[in-house]
Amino acid sequence: MTGKAGRVAGKQALITGAAGGLGEAMAWMLAREGAKVAVTDVNLAGAQALAEAINTEVPGAAFAFAHDVTDEAEWVSVIDQAVAAMGGLSILVNNAGIGGEMNFVETDTLENWRRVQAVNIESIMLGCKHAMPHLRASAARGPGGASIINISSVAGLAAAPGMGAYNATKAAVWMYTKTIALEAAKGGWNVRCNSVHPVFIKTPILDPFIAMSGGDEAKAHERLSRGIPMKRIGEPDDVAYCVLYLAADESKFVTGTEFKIDGGMLAQ
Repeated sequence: MTGKAGRVAGKQALITGAAGGLGEAMAWMLAREGAKVAVTDVNLAGAQALAEAINTEVPGAAFAFAHDVTDEAEWVSVIDQAVAAMGGLSILVNNAGIGGEMNFVETDTLENWRRVQAVNIESIMLGCKHAMPHLRASAARGPGGASIINISSVAGLAAAPGMGAYNATKAAVWMYTKTIALEAAKGGWNVRCNSVHPVFIKTPILDPFIAMSGGDEAKAHERLSRGIPMKRIGEPDDVAYCVLYLAADESKFVTGTEFKIDGGMLAQ
């Protein structure tokens, strides 16, 4: 579905880390459902290629910006540019994130810890802080309000060894989301804030696991899905459809909630 008939018709979304993987799937989903999308990434060429592809199918829907999410000045600049290009901002998807898998005692370093913190949680604080005035302005114009969607992970809800920095940041995203949701609700701003927690999804983030399986993708996927009751890993659109719901007015009474996209893994 494209154009004004879509579920997010007339909305404007900024998606970080959108040059590939989950961010790319989200951008396509929202654009096809009627939203304008600002795709941002440190990989500007990748973001531009995505925007060009989207605009081929949905003319005028996408805009690309270079964006280091750890840089506060860049947040201010990118938001201002995106608002000017799209005519407002009603959806913020904080998707950018990195791994950081290291044994806490033996190999992890303060430098690695701080880098993972900066990308995975500090960037979300910066995004929420600087986008909120625009989101509030958008929310005041429509009954559906505005929406912040923070991408966390099942690793923020269940710990695993060798992932101390990553676990800590993704758990922080989960709790920070609730804080923003409550502040916005009690302030009467009509801005929702929810977190999404995927398990293993078919994106380039699985490449190291495939390499560990000798380049055998099927073998890697089988290994990764052993702890998932549905016995498979997810598709990018499994996450993008959840983001679409949270971006749309359908979720206008949903805030401060975590959405697990995990094939039943955390239900065990």
